[in-house]
Amino acid sequence: MLKDRISSAREYLERFGVDAMLFVDLCNIRYLCGFTGSDGALVVTREGGMFLSDSRYTTQAAREVTRFPSREYRGKLDGIASLIKEFRVDKVGFESEHMPVAQFRSLTDVLPGVELVPVGTELATLRQVKDAQELELLARTAEVASLSLLDICSEIRPGAKERDVALALEFAMKRAGAEEKSFDFIVASGVRGALPHGKASDKTIEAGELVTLDFGGVYQGYCSDETVTVAVGTPNERQREIYGIVKEAHDLALAAVRPGVTFRELDAIAREFISAQGYGEYFGHGLGHGVGLEVHEQPVVSFRSAGEAEAGMVFTIEPGIYIPGWGGVRIEDTVVVTPDGFRTLTKVPKALMVL
Repeated sequence: MLKDRISSAREYLERFGVDAMLFVDLCNIRYLCGFTGSDGALVVTREGGMFLSDSRYTTQAAREVTRFPSREYRGKLDGIASLIKEFRVDKVGFESEHMPVAQFRSLTDVLPGVELVPVGTELATLRQVKDAQELELLARTAEVASLSLLDICSEIRPGAKERDVALALEFAMKRAGAEEKSFDFIVASGVRGALPHGKASDKTIEAGELVTLDFGGVYQGYCSDETVTVAVGTPNERQREIYGIVKEAHDLALAAVRPGVTFRELDAIAREFISAQGYGEYFGHGLGHGVGLEVHEQPVVSFRSAGEAEAGMVFTIEPGIYIPGWGGVRIEDTVVVTPDGFRTLTKVPKALMVL
């Protein structure tokens, strides 16, 4: 499994004409060598490589990092520089999106004669096609989060505070096996539903309101992401109408997921349907995003995206309508692209729940 991932990383050496790649982003480091600590570096060459960390992680690295030898450093930049000199390389690619300018300048100073080549957004594609092990972990964390939401539906009631609902959901996920939440939960009731990122507040949920819950967990490093909008009490005609429009947009885009469909096409399917119903101005964000070791990663499913779906990609489908002064609806599922279509990882049914 790791051998294939490392081979993918080594393709960047050829693409950018470098002799080695320096990885400092912890998600990429975990993906390539299995290290789960909070600091370290990985240098990958055409024939080998080395993982570096400080004394806090020497024992942990010996246990987790099996594909590369590990070395302890006293100072991170000095350790990286010494290793690069030892490898006798002339050009080293580095993650320009994740290395501060000050660190880059310091490395440049201590590595005279070595060209540091910035590799930016191109590296974002490294993890976007998931292998079987990743898909299993993503399915597990999605299931844990979905079932946890269903377990605490009784907490979503008139008189409850948004913040208390979020806390109950977090506790339920951790009891079910989640390591942590993948982001600060969104619990947005009533008019606050017009806030796409309306984090749980002290607002009290009232009867007759829609409540949007955007939530996710982490299991063995992998994230989940799902959004459910529910009605507290009998929904009125406009609430049912807008929910129905978002649900249809969601279903139409979902049905079109397959290898070869472009991300612009998927976005357009949902966006054009919502626009045709007269609510186009209230759907401002892209249709979805990749999910993996980060809750927002490649690919981006948007009208701005140029790529297309491939088997093994995992991303969200999450259209929404957000009307200032009224509220909003968002419905989100996470899917994996299969050779002949898609499979939904998230488990909460998306018919309107009336609580």
